[in-house]
Amino acid sequence: MSAPVLGRPVPLPASPEEAQLDTVPNPHPEQAYVVRFTCPEFTSLCPVTGQPDFAHFVIDYLPDAAILESKSLKLFLGSFRNHAAFHEECTVAIARRLVDALRPRWLRIAGYWYPRGGIPIDVFYQTGAPPEGLFLPDPGVAPYRGRG
Repeated sequence: MSAPVLGRPVPLPASPEEAQLDTVPNPHPEQAYVVRFTCPEFTSLCPVTGQPDFAHFVIDYLPDAAILESKSLKLFLGSFRNHAAFHEECTVAIARRLVDALRPRWLRIAGYWYPRGGIPIDVFYQTGAPPEGLFLPDPGVAPYRGRG
């Protein structure tokens, strides 16, 4: 693994495969708490038309031994800018990379994709049922309502 991205200039990775996700030790591994990352301006490319697709992601996870370093997440998500994939592929690929890097006790991702062809396609993934008693706030993203 290369040097952590935090604390040094790092260009945007050319692809999600080239991006690295850095972790740091969880300062409270004995505690059950949720970490939330929100990315309201995610972009990727339609694999058919090459046109940009836009999404609002909400990522919640219950850390185990490690927590995610946010700059590496920002660069990883930004690396999708020129990546051509359907909404489902992007959302699940992000979830799987996070699970591989973090080995969290629990993770969910909500991908609220803006309409393509007049139809919003939302994609949701989680590793299992949330642990009992875990405070889990609503993602806070309203269903798409168009102009209404």
